[in-house]
Amino acid sequence: MYETNEKRGISVTYAVLAGVLIAAAAFGGGFLLGAKDAGRPSIAGLSLNAGPPPDVDFSPVWKAWAVINEKFVPVSVASSTPVVASSTSSSNDNQKRVWGMIEGLAASLDDPYTFFLPPSENEQFASDMSGSFEGVGMEIAVKDKVLTVVSPLKGTPAERAGIKSGDFVLKIDGVTTEGMDVAEAVKKIRGPKGTVVTFMVLREGWTESREIKVTREVISVPVVTTTARPDGVYVIEVATFTSSSPDLFRNALREFVKSGDTKLVLDLRGNPGGYLGAAVDMASWFLPLGKIIVTEDYAGHAANIVHRSLGYNVFNSNLKMVILVDRGSASASEILADALHAHGIAKLVGTNTFGKGSVQELVEITPETALKITVARWLAPDGVHIPQEGITPDVEVKVSEEEIKAGKDPQMDKAVEILKAE
Repeated sequence: MYETNEKRGISVTYAVLAGVLIAAAAFGGGFLLGAKDAGRPSIAGLSLNAGPPPDVDFSPVWKAWAVINEKFVPVSVASSTPVVASSTSSSNDNQKRVWGMIEGLAASLDDPYTFFLPPSENEQFASDMSGSFEGVGMEIAVKDKVLTVVSPLKGTPAERAGIKSGDFVLKIDGVTTEGMDVAEAVKKIRGPKGTVVTFMVLREGWTESREIKVTREVISVPVVTTTARPDGVYVIEVATFTSSSPDLFRNALREFVKSGDTKLVLDLRGNPGGYLGAAVDMASWFLPLGKIIVTEDYAGHAANIVHRSLGYNVFNSNLKMVILVDRGSASASEILADALHAHGIAKLVGTNTFGKGSVQELVEITPETALKITVARWLAPDGVHIPQEGITPDVEVKVSEEEIKAGKDPQMDKAVEILKAE
């Protein structure tokens, strides 16, 4: 039997909120990954029988390999130790060289989101998908060739230590990050709980870099929290897009409807992204069936994939909505915010988003290794690429460190002001 709530003007069918099946694509700790069940073309399937390209001369590679075998003397070995002949080189050493060659091949693309995952990093990635790990709790990316904090997750050691979205990480435990990819940086940042990692950080507005020490903990990724404000504004905060996010978001919407409020703030600040399927599903609660949410542009390598609303569309026109975004809003956050903004459902308040406008796919190279590779670009519902400088909000509101220390939130205040004025 269907139950509805007409209080204060919103009409929602609870049976719809309770009964829609939730589906999600693959997640990658802040980047969006392809999956066969998401309808994306499989690069891995095309590469199973790959061989040397006929128009590429690989002889320099093999010559370099031979030179290494014949001449390389490791400086860490004592002078009295005989040089190991190439014929006795371990298979493990040779395998490391192969991994290094693939890493170099990926690096030659000059794309911060494309890199090789050798066995240890690939195992670490699989562990991350469980949603719990030991570290500091921040999302990082290489932007403009500088290791940059996308966002510290709320309530984590990184946030408590004062790490901010947009911080430039110059050193990790004294090691420069120049030329360092994300996989290598994550490997250095992770570690057993209770241990300390030291960052040398530069922030916009600072005249010089500063050292920030963070004690590692077990990080359990937060997902969805709700607040029913006494002023009639309901707040749903989504911290990341995991496989459980759609169900949790549906429950949050149900509580919003039960509250009788018609004014909603969706807080995506500091949300580094995650599952594409979660973003599509969550947008579908506000959009009619078939409305474009985002398009994957394969630039001619494959047919573009258009992700459309699943058509839950349970809210009427009395819903008033503001989405909060900032520099830490990336990837799936930008997709959800841009879609609801483009279709006139919500206004955006805050600062420019991160600008993560590309699609990555995790391709198995061997059973123990993988290549994370950019395969497409995101197109907003209007067909325009999500800009590298991020999505510009309707109303820009910056937050100073003094306001944060004082417990003030001018971005939330502005969102509430806008909703009350409508």
